[in-house]
Amino acid sequence: MEQKIFTISVYTENNVGLLNRISAIFLKRHINIESFSTSQSEIKDVFRFVIVVKMTAEKVVKIVKQIEKQVDVIRAFYHTDEETIFQENALYKVKSSALFEERQIQNIIKESHSNIVTVSPEFFVIEKTGFRNETEQLRKDLEPYGLLQFVRSGRISVTKAKMGISEILNTFKNNNK
Repeated sequence: MEQKIFTISVYTENNVGLLNRISAIFLKRHINIESFSTSQSEIKDVFRFVIVVKMTAEKVVKIVKQIEKQVDVIRAFYHTDEETIFQENALYKVKSSALFEERQIQNIIKESHSNIVTVSPEFFVIEKTGFRNETEQLRKDLEPYGLLQFVRSGRISVTKAKMGISEILNTFKNNNK
């Protein structure tokens, strides 16, 4: 069966130890996590983990079922790249001398649709939001100019179709009254 990239969204309470238990599910099955991010979701007091993996559709179904067995997990979903809108964010710290002495670096920044977020006498920081290949290309383009630091976020995504998590939570709350 063909492996594909899947984005797994896990809606959860914010409790200690859950990240460890979820990562153990992947570890036990020798599945590499390509990207991981977490944040407050659209629902008060509910957090969302966004996990990107490369696997077969059959395996992702099993993984999501295992994740949903965790006590703190409200619901988990999986989607293909075609079913989501996603981006990553990256920061690049570069020697300031490159900004003032190398005209080409200004063209690189402009052509990549990135932004300078801070400038100091020693360094400047560029921010780029985009797909992985775009943030990676900018990293490669900046290396010759004295790239001091580089960091990229995990994927953040929203689904094209309605996920219905709010309705699930409301049903759950009404059943527990």
